[in-house]
Amino acid sequence: MSDYSARRKIMVDTQVRPSDVTKFPIIDAMLSVPRELFVPRAVKESAYIGENCNLTAGRVVLEPRTLAKMLDALDIQRNELVLDIGSGLGYSSAVIARMAEAVVALEEESEFASEAEGLLNEIGEDSVLVHSGALVSGAAQHGPFDVIILQGGVEQVPDGVLSQLKDGGRIAAIFMDGALGEVRIGYKINTFLNWRFAFNAGAPILPGFEKTAVFAF
Repeated sequence: MSDYSARRKIMVDTQVRPSDVTKFPIIDAMLSVPRELFVPRAVKESAYIGENCNLTAGRVVLEPRTLAKMLDALDIQRNELVLDIGSGLGYSSAVIARMAEAVVALEEESEFASEAEGLLNEIGEDSVLVHSGALVSGAAQHGPFDVIILQGGVEQVPDGVLSQLKDGGRIAAIFMDGALGEVRIGYKINTFLNWRFAFNAGAPILPGFEKTAVFAF
């Protein structure tokens, strides 16, 4: 029987704190949420290592450092509604729920979505609504959102998703250029979105967030 609570503490002490993430709600959430529950059984033993954890082809649970630094940059408040795009089995949503008022966990793999509902229920997390649907469509019926976070790489973020962000809201995404990626935080001011570099990270590109090919004749 593995001592997962000890592994959580090691994860926070060796991956999160050294990345200059010091906000108490983030540290507390990452110490509290049992990450090992929210990964496939086959990779349970590697749930706490410092790299992206595979869910299925092209889909991952972001490494703890990346998620923590994204949350640090977003500075989510207790009265805010968050859209978590590509929530997988629900780990990121469970963490975010500890700092937000409510989270909409958007997942297009129906098996993941139904499993996430069960796992969130199991840990008593009732401020997360799991929404099953195409990631690229967002979840407009539950918005607009104060914060949007994408749990994977993007080449571009569709206008339809950006339109679901409240004026004054923030969005975090990992923009990939080949094998290299950088997290940018977008700030929506007077309907205009201003992206700023936050830090380097990488993840597989989420379905629907690839650049549209432009054909020249």
